[in-house]
Amino acid sequence: MAGGNFMHKVMSYVVNELVVSGLANSRAFQRFAVRTNQKMENLSKFAQEKKSDIAEQLEDLTKNMQETLKNRQR
Repeated sequence: MAGGNFMHKVMSYVVNELVVSGLANSRAFQRFAVRTNQKMENLSKFAQEKKSDIAEQLEDLTKNMQETLKNRQR
């Protein structure tokens, strides 16, 4: 049983090395990785901007609601 486990680990290592080496040397994969990274960075920037916009809108809404409540109490 232990011999099978060892062989599995060796085969897994060899296959992993071949796949990683193949992908690392592939121009198509490198272009894919660069484009994906750029898209993720753009998406992250967009999400941060929207988060700030929403926070600002909620702050304005809160202020307006507080002013409205104060005016109603008078």
